[in-house]
Amino acid sequence: MVRIVLAEDSVLLREGLVGLVERFGHQVLAAVGTADELTAAVAEHDPDIVVTDVRMPPGFSDEGLRAALRLREKNSTLPVLVLSQYVQRAYAEELLDSSDGTHVGYLLKERVGHVEEFVDALQRVAAGATVVDPEVVRQLLRHRRDPLATLSPREQEVLALMAEGRSNASVAAALHVSEGTVSKHFGSILTKLDLTLSDATNRRVLAVLTYLRA
Repeated sequence: MVRIVLAEDSVLLREGLVGLVERFGHQVLAAVGTADELTAAVAEHDPDIVVTDVRMPPGFSDEGLRAALRLREKNSTLPVLVLSQYVQRAYAEELLDSSDGTHVGYLLKERVGHVEEFVDALQRVAAGATVVDPEVVRQLLRHRRDPLATLSPREQEVLALMAEGRSNASVAAALHVSEGTVSKHFGSILTKLDLTLSDATNRRVLAVLTYLRA
């Protein structure tokens, strides 16, 4: 069971999200409609994850995102899953830049309609993963620069799928190759991007972040 603080100004969507996650056995500790209420609810309940809209009262610009980033500054391992109506590259990049880029997710609201995908993303972010909506990945990739120029087309495919939060097994299935082949590609990616940290999980996150920021 994942313990959630949810922030969404639309009452209908907020109540829908509460019902959805509770149907999968998770617990909503608080469901609020403003950024200030979000901050207070996190302080009170110490949730396993925050799920928040980007735009919230009073300005309906980026209050939800700003509140999430401030919470991450205080607690770098607080999992945050941000929901956005549209692809906003700057918002996605800022969220990915917070702390070490782990325990974060950026999904388009339309992804909520894919119930199992949404709940899976929530659970993975709560567990420490970095999950980015495939459409956001595609938008970010249009602005690729030199750090990725050394990667082969297949290596870029592997890294793009990893950026969506997929496991090695899922990447292998999508590309119709073995997990061993995926591991070899990932090893080559790490070498080309000069990511030599000892912890494999951190290297994976850093590789994905390099890909998305490029």
